[in-house]
Amino acid sequence: MTLFRQIWLTLIATTLLTFSGAFFVSMMTASNYLGEQLSIKNSDNAASLALSISQLAKDSVTIELQLKAIFDTGQYALIRVRDPAGEILIEHQDDFLDDEVPQWFTRLFPIESPAGVAQISSGWKQFGTIELISHPHFAYRELWNGAQRLLLWFVLGGIIIELIGIQILFRVKRPLDAVVGQAKAIGNRNFVQIEVPSTAELKTLALAMNSMVLRIKAMFDEEASRLAELRREATLDGLTRLLNRSHFMSQLERMLTDDDTPAQGSLIVLRLADLAGINQRYGHEHTDQVLRHIAQGLQTLAAEYPLATAARLNGADFALLLPGEPNPESSSQKLLEVLYQLESSGMIQARQIGYIGSAIYQHDEARSSLLSRIDAAIATAEGDGSIACRSAMEQPILCARNNSDWRNLLEQALAHQGLQLAEFPVNNRDGSLLHLECPLCLRTADEGEWLTASSFIPVARRLGMTCELDLVAVRLALARLIAGAPTIAIKLAGDSISDIVFCQQLRKLISNHRELAPRLWLEVAESGVFRHFEAFTAFAQLIRPQGCHLGIAHFGRQFGEINRLHEIGFDYLKVDDSFVQGIDNEPGNQSFLKGLCSISHKIGLTVIAEGVSTPAELATLSTLGFDAFVGPAVPGEDAQAG
Repeated sequence: MTLFRQIWLTLIATTLLTFSGAFFVSMMTASNYLGEQLSIKNSDNAASLALSISQLAKDSVTIELQLKAIFDTGQYALIRVRDPAGEILIEHQDDFLDDEVPQWFTRLFPIESPAGVAQISSGWKQFGTIELISHPHFAYRELWNGAQRLLLWFVLGGIIIELIGIQILFRVKRPLDAVVGQAKAIGNRNFVQIEVPSTAELKTLALAMNSMVLRIKAMFDEEASRLAELRREATLDGLTRLLNRSHFMSQLERMLTDDDTPAQGSLIVLRLADLAGINQRYGHEHTDQVLRHIAQGLQTLAAEYPLATAARLNGADFALLLPGEPNPESSSQKLLEVLYQLESSGMIQARQIGYIGSAIYQHDEARSSLLSRIDAAIATAEGDGSIACRSAMEQPILCARNNSDWRNLLEQALAHQGLQLAEFPVNNRDGSLLHLECPLCLRTADEGEWLTASSFIPVARRLGMTCELDLVAVRLALARLIAGAPTIAIKLAGDSISDIVFCQQLRKLISNHRELAPRLWLEVAESGVFRHFEAFTAFAQLIRPQGCHLGIAHFGRQFGEINRLHEIGFDYLKVDDSFVQGIDNEPGNQSFLKGLCSISHKIGLTVIAEGVSTPAELATLSTLGFDAFVGPAVPGEDAQAG
């Protein structure tokens, strides 16, 4: 039984007990008072009647007539005259029962009416004694009417008191519910503060809870700042503060394969000519100044695009990745201006300063193929002499030539069940299965090849079709769970969770299979989370009560915004493979990931490593504190569509 109900029942019982006692005491007091009044009235009336008879002639007929006339008024229950010897001379008695007053009431609250006694004289002699008892039905009637009025007032008063009590209880219950809700939120890794109530006891509790939340947040922010610094040291070039080669290559791989990235983009590579000669002629410090100048130009260009990434690949090579930008010519020309500035400022005096190669890439193109095309473009520029910029041949789209072809292909797949789920095992450290990661696969034609999600989801996002595809993915996952499959994880697009209709349809779909919800894990890529942050927060509040697990995939690139995740409440993180690749040879990344696991475990999150490709990486990640792993090095069956 809830505390609110216990207090409410106690209030009702107290009110009933108080009113019942007050009613009973009031009735007993009133009945005693009426009895005393009847006793006084009987004595006065007996004395008055005895005096009146004493003045009359003492024949029995006259006395009988007078007493009969008085008795017939109906005010008396008994009039009796006795002679001096005690013999009854005259007696009139009435046992009249008043139908207006219930018999149980008269038995419960009896009114005593003692007889009034007076002496009748005849001259100086005693003629007899008169006894008179007033009829109590008038008193009972008044007592009954008073009881009804009192009971009505008690009922009204009780209702008013109960209403006031309920309002007071609700006033107390609201802050109590807030404190309970805060405690539950903390248990769900949702660190929220509440308004401090005015009730002294609850105020102390709320202040203590808020203080604890602030301390947790401060600890989280401090640890996050330290890890962010470690991440910068591990991923940035020490001289130029651009991304280093290993991390940039991981970023490039993600842009080519991740289904939450733009479907196409551009890559520009700048190669500084004769870096060793520049260092020999001008000195180390001057060479560093030249490299910083180029890095500044790249950073200025990267700032013009929301997803752009600038990097130093090695001593003389710089790269600019422009996801979603299909025209690299403008940026290439701006980079040429950077080289011309080096020449015009006299920082470098040479016939050949540098070369620029650019290429447009399509989603799912192999990284090696893209880099080969870039190298060929740079080689062409080198052959031209002086400062030059060349573009590589574009990679053709194999499955569909334009948006219309893609839309037809996707609509056909939706209409004719041309979509299936692949399976990638995500294993715990002990080798047991945590869940199956199940991305969508698309059949290109009847009995045709299956395309991975990274091939068509970016196009679907551009066409506004992610909601339909994500709902199909969840339906397929639920069907597998019904068939007995273990826990399944489905990745949803950021655009989908920001669609209210999609969220309601998804909630209804899960509600219809509530018993399967604990085995369904839903995740959103980090880029989608922060691009639709408010929508992700609302999505978490809508979906988590259904029993599903909620996570963030490809986590780590926007680690600086981790403090925004305090108040959402989710279950797990999947760390991006750009931090995982080659981790056994990256001490800087090892420190960062170890700290990330530590801070995540403190708030109850499961941490999963993506893209684990070698046994050495798997062994290193285990020592860093990761809970589970997915990738080629993870034991399990090969991914299949089915």
